[in-house]
Amino acid sequence: MPEQNDEVPAWQRKTDGESRVAVTLAVLVIVGLQFGPLKKLWPQPIWLLLPALEVWLLGVLVVVNPFRLNREERWLRNSGLLLTGVLSLATAISAGRLVAALIHWPPGWAYDLESTLRDPVNLLELGGAVWLTNVVVFGLWYWEFDRGGPAARAYARKPLPDFLFVQMQNPELTETEWEPEFFDYLYLSFTNATAFSPTDVMPMSRWAKAMMMVQSAISLVLVILVIARAINVLQPFP
Repeated sequence: MPEQNDEVPAWQRKTDGESRVAVTLAVLVIVGLQFGPLKKLWPQPIWLLLPALEVWLLGVLVVVNPFRLNREERWLRNSGLLLTGVLSLATAISAGRLVAALIHWPPGWAYDLESTLRDPVNLLELGGAVWLTNVVVFGLWYWEFDRGGPAARAYARKPLPDFLFVQMQNPELTETEWEPEFFDYLYLSFTNATAFSPTDVMPMSRWAKAMMMVQSAISLVLVILVIARAINVLQPFP
């Protein structure tokens, strides 16, 4: 581990760890969307099961480690990964059902979606909710895996980054206390989902490149299908 002094950037030395607030709010946003527009994509009452499990896992993590993410217990690490996995499963099901309904029109099995898919505003709202959950979920995966996760980063266990941020390339242009936190990974996920390619954060490891490829592909399919359907159902101006 690098010597701890003011000359060494925070991301290369032991720190107190980042706050849990941002990542907790992100998970709650996904749960809120699942109880909102995304419930249209789930058969009743199955849509309640995964959100309930997500809330329970989040509650356990918050109670056990409420402030700083610097505890390295294996079960805490596995619980965090499990929560991200459940969120990913719910997002994948929502995206898959939306894409299936858009491709196989009339939806048939998704008869309850017919009014939504015929209204461009409701369709864009639903597609936007799926797209947003996709952004947050991939942000969570990037955050969970980069250099071994938030706790491992707090102890500087791995010196080589999986994602090379601008602040790492130009340490003279930022404060020595800067280190990547969840919002930085959320920004990475958002730009990758909108530009369909890296912007100012470069993936260094192969798993990082693979995940960014998958996210770009999913985002591209969602954007093309949702916008195409919305344009198709738009009524001409009188």
